[in-house]
Amino acid sequence: MTNTTTSNTASTASTALAAASTSTQNLASDTQSQFLTLLVTQLQNQDPMNPMDNSQVTSQIAQLSTVNGINQLNNTLLALSGQMDVSQSMQAASLIGKSVLVPGSKVSLGSNPTDPTIKQATPFGVDVISPATDVTATILDASGKAIRQVHLGAQPAGVLSLQWDGMTDGGVAAPDGAYTVQVAATDATGAPVSVQALTSGIVGSVSHASSGVRLDLGLAGTVALSDVRKIM
Repeated sequence: MTNTTTSNTASTASTALAAASTSTQNLASDTQSQFLTLLVTQLQNQDPMNPMDNSQVTSQIAQLSTVNGINQLNNTLLALSGQMDVSQSMQAASLIGKSVLVPGSKVSLGSNPTDPTIKQATPFGVDVISPATDVTATILDASGKAIRQVHLGAQPAGVLSLQWDGMTDGGVAAPDGAYTVQVAATDATGAPVSVQALTSGIVGSVSHASSGVRLDLGLAGTVALSDVRKIM
């Protein structure tokens, strides 16, 4: 399954690259043909008493060379861009079946199928943009009420992966359902530090859209490959 998806994703990117490259080459060929036709027409219809001098012809040929050079540069950049697309597609396909952390605040809580007394919550995380002296994660129920707060203390810049045990601050097991997480952080002076809540999802498939490579995380939705903050 993974090999098939990898092949299809890479094939889609390669096909798009080939089509764009062909279009650019056709445009360059048309430009050169139109220029030569115009130059020949000018020479055929020039005033015999005041013919074009060599500098004019040389100047126009130089312009053609400049256009061709730009087209060749475009082809080179297009090839590099296409190679990056294929590389990203292959990288994304290798994530199929793996759990990743992406921006979001969803946390789901359920019971262990073999032991209903054991709670299982989906992982979540915190992206600490810059070092903080105090980082806090708060779990909210569907009504927006805070039921659990976790103080993570001082943290360096980076991504933290966390797991909620399903218990409230009162030591009672929370009911199964959907929850959200809010994160906050401050520095040594008490000033806010930028942090971002992360939600988890399992990569089910990969697609290549006009906006780039997309990952399908099932109920967590689709995200860009660049949204992945951590591979679990």
